[in-house]
Amino acid sequence: MQSGIEEQSALYQKRIPIFQRSIHGSFRRFKWAVLALAYGVFFGLVWLPWPRGTEPAQALLLDIAARKFYIFNFVFYPQDLILLSVLLFIAATLLFFVTSLVGRAFCGYFCFQTVWTDFFVWVEHLIQGERPARIRLYKQPWNREKILKLGATHLVWLLAAFWTGFTFTAYFTYAPQFFIDFVTGQAHPTAYLTVAILTASTYVAAGLAREQICNYICPYGRFQSVMYDPETLAVAYDEKRGEGQLGRAALRSGMKTLEARHAQQHGDCIDCGLCVQVCPAGIDIRNGMQYACISCGLCIDACNSIMLSVGFPRGLIRYDSEVNLKQVQPVRPKLHWKRLKVMGYGAALLAMAGFLVVNLASRSDFDHTVNQVRSPLYVLLSDGSIRNRYQVRITNRASQAETYRIGVRGIPEAAADFGNFHEVALKSGKSLMVLVSVKLTPEQAAKVTQFEFTITPLSRPLAQHVGRARFYAKDVL
Repeated sequence: MQSGIEEQSALYQKRIPIFQRSIHGSFRRFKWAVLALAYGVFFGLVWLPWPRGTEPAQALLLDIAARKFYIFNFVFYPQDLILLSVLLFIAATLLFFVTSLVGRAFCGYFCFQTVWTDFFVWVEHLIQGERPARIRLYKQPWNREKILKLGATHLVWLLAAFWTGFTFTAYFTYAPQFFIDFVTGQAHPTAYLTVAILTASTYVAAGLAREQICNYICPYGRFQSVMYDPETLAVAYDEKRGEGQLGRAALRSGMKTLEARHAQQHGDCIDCGLCVQVCPAGIDIRNGMQYACISCGLCIDACNSIMLSVGFPRGLIRYDSEVNLKQVQPVRPKLHWKRLKVMGYGAALLAMAGFLVVNLASRSDFDHTVNQVRSPLYVLLSDGSIRNRYQVRITNRASQAETYRIGVRGIPEAAADFGNFHEVALKSGKSLMVLVSVKLTPEQAAKVTQFEFTITPLSRPLAQHVGRARFYAKDVL
């Protein structure tokens, strides 16, 4: 009989705390190495000095107010948006390329959420102890021990979150001066607000929400299946080997050797549950592929350590493809890169990366354009000479001020009238347009159809640029 009161389901599932056990192994070591590299770059690069004359001596500075991005020896301006678009395209294509080959490797090792959560879990383990101690602390009533340990954990989390927010904000200004202004209360209110927001978001994401960010907020875990193929390598459980005919069984008397287990039609999995305990998402990889799995490989380390301790072959949980696991006798896993989709991603990646490298390698410290004034195209003067006018635009893309000399080649120097702008001084990031009049006699014009403007930075004469121009006098001659 149906009850008159319908049972309602919650819109959001309440988070079940995950107490992750620490583990040792090759994947765990790789994750620590990535964390050390990521933290070293993120927290260290903002303080790396990089002399630029009168410009800020900071290796990486995203100066939005001045509309300049300083990246080591390069200075980028708003007109360089195409390079940013290419860089974003490369990042997206690389993500798709890697996912097609080895699944969610980015999520498991390189994602900011993963890296910061790893550090926060390490702090939790350092202060509160291993998994059993943390579970006991969670369940026990509030007392002095619980207050001190949880308080210390959250305090360190807040400090790490604050320094993360401060460092990120410092990339948008000169970091040493920003630090002084910040601690003395002289920074702009927007800076304090930005740091506060980033501190809170980092604390919540890495300390409190953790896997829920991946499950409910990040879209990548939802559309990953679109990029998976049967040949894609992913963290997987070898169900045939682990379950046998009658399923997994604990390591008990009469079940301690592979021969005994196989004789009783049980698999190699001893149902220790360690793969679940080390998983940052709290899933059981033995239940098959799940959207919450971030392919971090910690369950592989856990299973391999157990297999070694009981004398069973490693690889019960491993990176493998669906195609290989379905075979009667799976072979050694390998990358299947000879696929149209993967090769397409690879080709696009190489093409855009090559374009970016060539563009940066050929990048000049200044730009120029030469355009003819076409209204009118030419003018016949009273003395019989013919005048054309040109607009020469120079943009200083260097990190310091520069003086440029404008000249002509292919016509007499006296034929060009630069006004008072034969030499122009430009600050970093500034542009200037010079109007030049070129006047030739009919005899000279008959011999000239094309000539050149030369733009030479006085501090680097060898970096001279040349702009070609045409001289029009067809109807007069």
